[in-house]
Amino acid sequence: MGLKDLKMNFLVDIATDLFMCRSIQDVTIKDIAISAQVGEATVYRYFGTKQKLVVLAAMKIQEIVNSDYFKPSKDLSGYENLEVFYQSYLKIFKKHPGFYKFLNEFDIYMSGDRSGILDAYEEAIDQYKNTFMTAYEQGLKDGTVIEQKDIDLFYFTTTHSMIELCKKLSLKAVLNQDLIIKKENEIKCLIEIILHSLKK
Repeated sequence: MGLKDLKMNFLVDIATDLFMCRSIQDVTIKDIAISAQVGEATVYRYFGTKQKLVVLAAMKIQEIVNSDYFKPSKDLSGYENLEVFYQSYLKIFKKHPGFYKFLNEFDIYMSGDRSGILDAYEEAIDQYKNTFMTAYEQGLKDGTVIEQKDIDLFYFTTTHSMIELCKKLSLKAVLNQDLIIKKENEIKCLIEIILHSLKK
């Protein structure tokens, strides 16, 4: 890894910490430059726009989350690996609720961007689908999983539901009804519903 790559990684680390501690909207290029003890021109020279830094920060977080939580095992059945997959969303919520808060801000901040800057990010998050599909196909082979009519529809509907619920619950309660049920129990309930649809 060259000196330029090291500097870029350092700046992405600084930006990621600031986005997580404050908010994407609130953090400026100037804030990142001050924290990194470099000039604003240096940040612009390496990244061009704040949007690119935001996407690189999101990719960095996704990489950490994927390697720490979404780990299939050859010793488990296909269904058990799907359990691990969906339970990972709850584990992340318990340990790093700020991740879902960041995702919420990321979706709002990047909404409508058609510059192609999100292509690499989309490729990065495809690894989750690969993990899911490996477990699902294993479950079909070992007889622990029910075949779904449209597996793409099932995957995107269930994972989007998990993410959106976790994003909502990571924010401060707005309505009284948001306080009735323990947040983690809502996530557990959704996981149980999804897994019930998969278990043979």
